[in-house]
Amino acid sequence: MRIVIVGGGWAGAAAAVSARKQGAEVVLVERTDMLLGCGLVGGIMRNNGRFTAAEEMLAMEGGELFTLTDKIALHRGIEFPGHRHASLYNAAVVEPTVKGLLLESGVDVHLATRIDEVEMRDGAIVAVAGKRGEERVRLPGEAFIDATGTAGPPAQCNKYGNGCAMCILRCPSFGGRVSITAKCGVTEMIGRKGALVGAMSGACELFKESMSPDLVGELERTGVLVIPIPKALQSESKLAIKACQQYALPAFSENVIILDTGHGKLMSPFYPLELLRKIPGLEQVRFEDPYAGGLGNSIRFIGMAPRDDGLAVTGVKNLLAAGEKAGLLVGHTEAIVTGTLAGYNAVKLVKGEKLLVMPETLAVGDAISHVRISMQSEEGLGYKYTFSGSVYFERMQQKGLYLTDTGEIRKRVDGAGMLGVFA
Repeated sequence: MRIVIVGGGWAGAAAAVSARKQGAEVVLVERTDMLLGCGLVGGIMRNNGRFTAAEEMLAMEGGELFTLTDKIALHRGIEFPGHRHASLYNAAVVEPTVKGLLLESGVDVHLATRIDEVEMRDGAIVAVAGKRGEERVRLPGEAFIDATGTAGPPAQCNKYGNGCAMCILRCPSFGGRVSITAKCGVTEMIGRKGALVGAMSGACELFKESMSPDLVGELERTGVLVIPIPKALQSESKLAIKACQQYALPAFSENVIILDTGHGKLMSPFYPLELLRKIPGLEQVRFEDPYAGGLGNSIRFIGMAPRDDGLAVTGVKNLLAAGEKAGLLVGHTEAIVTGTLAGYNAVKLVKGEKLLVMPETLAVGDAISHVRISMQSEEGLGYKYTFSGSVYFERMQQKGLYLTDTGEIRKRVDGAGMLGVFA
């Protein structure tokens, strides 16, 4: 069994680990020279309902990446406005740590390889092809996973955003994202809210070294800074365009909130630098990613795959979707969940077995199903869904899916017949 995964973000990495555990030969292709994509400037795990989702996956024995991020966490159990029991992993060391796990697992990792061609026969993919430097490469397989994400390329950021902000995705250096789903001729879904197409990524990192020593000391001690903003500098409008609507709360426009992820993770992005430098302690601050963070960031959620609850892409016999490609799911936890299921089901597909659909009695199963259904309506395409806040976390609480007792979570997974399913 040969599974080819295109896209080496959290979803692609999770899919690779999952498929490898089921005995497949796994090839993981990433267009840049590093894995994890947005995860390189992420860092937030286990906040709110993400704790429940992570523990469900651990009980199902599909939680290797959660164990890994727990081990490299700089802070555990912290609170910031609207968010409880968060864990912050060290974004400075996460990529080589994940890469080491993949290589140790026997995954064949191809970096700096940009896939731009799909070969099909009788409604199925036969191989994908692309460039590594000046060399053309062709990668055949029996099942494929599209984990290419939905951010960029620069033409989309120019059309729907404020242009290329020179973010961690580094399209000018490695070429923009290419959707495997679209290359198969499948019509993709586009997130939109009114006149707004897609959503702007909210990731903005500050050099800690450019902050005042007092602020850095407090940040490294507690994991979080909440600095009140003078009324004249406040702006609620920039929060409305963020992909991460779980942070679109009044506290994030009334304060500069910074988390310690190895960098200074700015939770209220798109501040013009001259305004940000009027905040006490930030007089010499500068952006680390994106370099033009005062203008904006990449545009996301343009190009999602129509799929079923087993993550099989509609219209292609041997293609599955994971991460943002699987729908309006925001966050690393969400990407790991869908990636793990996609990798497992890719092996099921090759074996000719029925794909696993996670039960809706679990938060992870309910989220995958709920997002698919919601995206069938114009209203549903206007929301972003995450375990950590906004409309889906509200649903989790209403349905009693949000738990923080690990014993109770494990009992619920056992009751659903899913204990150790990904072993």
